[in-house]
Amino acid sequence: MKALVTGATGFIGSHLCEELVRRGYEVTCLVRKTSSLKWIESLNLNLVHGDCNDRDSLAPAVTGVDYIFHLAGLTKATSRDDFFCANTEGTGNLIKAASEKNPGLKRFLFVSSLAAAGPCKAGPVREDSVPCPVSDYGMSKLEGEKAVLAFRDLIPVTIVRPPAVYGPRDRDMLVLFKMIKKGIFFDLGKCYYSMLYVDDLVRGIIVCAEDKKAEGKVYFLSHSKVVTGEEIVKEICSALDVKAVPLKVPKFVMPFFAFLGEKMTKQGIINRDRIKDFRHSHWICDAEKVQHEIGFTPRVGLKEGIKWTADWYRIHRWL
Repeated sequence: MKALVTGATGFIGSHLCEELVRRGYEVTCLVRKTSSLKWIESLNLNLVHGDCNDRDSLAPAVTGVDYIFHLAGLTKATSRDDFFCANTEGTGNLIKAASEKNPGLKRFLFVSSLAAAGPCKAGPVREDSVPCPVSDYGMSKLEGEKAVLAFRDLIPVTIVRPPAVYGPRDRDMLVLFKMIKKGIFFDLGKCYYSMLYVDDLVRGIIVCAEDKKAEGKVYFLSHSKVVTGEEIVKEICSALDVKAVPLKVPKFVMPFFAFLGEKMTKQGIINRDRIKDFRHSHWICDAEKVQHEIGFTPRVGLKEGIKWTADWYRIHRWL
């Protein structure tokens, strides 16, 4: 089987490439000439230089593959236009090219986000819940989903929505690990999250792409256990063998912290758009549909996932 992966040099994409190669796929990656190949350079891959926003560069990448895994996009930006350019227009360009140049495609799988559905208000968010994204990132991913679904009568498509994803190579969670190692963390009050370890997400992505029953569907991929912010901090403290003191952050000062974050770090996790998500306390999705229809169940719980992530950070001297 031949697969195209976009976003292959990123956190999730690099793990997906490793697993696809391990399973015997012939993998092609769409990469920019400026992309760092650090995490995939040791893999047996085909590289095609291009960009989802450069329509002319897409035909060589999408032609002749059986599966397209579209992970490329922006998770952090300081401009609304940047989010929509990458996550909406880029997705539309890629699936249009696939429908024109590869009508025999077995599956186009788009990795969206829980942010496209938004936080929950009355019980966990499900696939049939009305989407209510609260950030520009979430809105741009939702529009990317619409771009994909517009082609579902032409080529087989599947959309997966993971919640917060963590594991080796993740730089977002690293921010929290570093703070806790220094003995502090921001206390945002009682918060509830769905989470998923990266290895489980990769396995879920491949299962959904290969299973005929997933064609034309949207699925949440998540561990069934909802965790609190307190539990996340507790497990990180345990993994690092440290104690941390909470710094209470009133919600009305969050925009100020976001402004400082943008000034201090370029496209970091602390920015004005991400703060729109942090202001909501319930980010919970119900992944029962994919378990019932496809049989996908995550294997890694929070405790072991946090420990493995901490071990990787230490081995690679990120902590």
